[in-house]
Amino acid sequence: MPAEEIESVSLPVGWKSYRSPEGRKYYVNTSTKETTWERPSTSTISPKASGSHQHSVNGHQLHGASGHVLEHPDVFLRKTSLSNQSPGSTSPARRQNKEKEIKETKITINCVTFPVPTSAPEQQLLKPSEWSYCDYFWADKRDPQGATVSGFEVLLQKQLKGKQMQKEMAEFIRERIKIEEEYAKNLSKLSMFPMAAQEEGTLGEAWAQLKKSLADEAEVHLKFSSKLQSEVEKPLLTFRGDNFKKDMKKYDHHIADLRKQLVSRYAAVEKARKALADRQKDLEVKTQQLEIKLSNKTEEDIKKARRKSTQAGDDLMRCVDLYNQAQSKWFEEMVTTSLELERLEVERLETIQQLLRQYTTLRHETDMFNQSTMEPVDQLLQSVDPAKDRELWVKEHKTGDLRPVDMDI
Repeated sequence: MPAEEIESVSLPVGWKSYRSPEGRKYYVNTSTKETTWERPSTSTISPKASGSHQHSVNGHQLHGASGHVLEHPDVFLRKTSLSNQSPGSTSPARRQNKEKEIKETKITINCVTFPVPTSAPEQQLLKPSEWSYCDYFWADKRDPQGATVSGFEVLLQKQLKGKQMQKEMAEFIRERIKIEEEYAKNLSKLSMFPMAAQEEGTLGEAWAQLKKSLADEAEVHLKFSSKLQSEVEKPLLTFRGDNFKKDMKKYDHHIADLRKQLVSRYAAVEKARKALADRQKDLEVKTQQLEIKLSNKTEEDIKKARRKSTQAGDDLMRCVDLYNQAQSKWFEEMVTTSLELERLEVERLETIQQLLRQYTTLRHETDMFNQSTMEPVDQLLQSVDPAKDRELWVKEHKTGDLRPVDMDI
């Protein structure tokens, strides 16, 4: 016997099993036309559609029954699951009560579903105590102009701002190089001025060395400017070249596409939810008509209304499942991409830190070389001897050592 018939034999009297167009098995009472996803037990004579069920995924409760729960993923790479209870098989009153209960614990903002903080246990951070990007940029915010900005856009703007800061630092170092080059040029020019060139003796030697030290110092500053250009400015300019902005655009488009898909899935859920409400309302009206026997065709109409309501419930569950899949995919990519942006920011900070340390190293070296140009000047200044200078000058310029005496009569 076919599997379906074998199972029907073991079902309680009046029950048969069928498969929905999506391949899911459901059960129909041929007498009451009641439909349920749950297999009726042998002790069940006239089973009613169960109200709600709860399944647990990693310790987190997933509510069924209403079928339109939009579960927000709160654990890393979490997949959401749905209850097997069709919304269309739940009575309108119970469905409304369940929707109210769910709405008190869930909130959808800009098509993203979050738990209500006051009604749900505090979520565990993905990377506790690290202030990680992947934990703090899930919601949207308003910019000063009032436009909506997603959390991912905030992270992306941080990266682009970092690129701009890097560019401005390179421009600053370029100005420092220009100053060094101009300073070296002026020092070299000044060292060749003939001022006080006729100074003599030990002081003249010290003065000549001081002028020479200007030329030496000019050379030091030229080397400093050259190293600044090759070891600081150039690396700042070349770090994360033209492809960086292209990569950021790829991230932006990827996450934006996933978010658009999520918006589309949410719109489908709302449409299916409205369709189910309409079917439930139609079923309720026809049931009331049967009770007061307004029409002979009402019983047949109720059968059709039940089937349509069940189908609408199936459609809603399918739409919710697709929504949850889209949100889960968006969630996973948000975590992965935000962690990559976090890594890039750490890399940027460490790279610039290293380059600025190189700047200070070169600056200390320049001071050391400048000091070495002063050492010969210091030594000659210590050797300045006014007595010796007087002796040398007198020997060279004396006019006679005979002193005048009194005149005789």
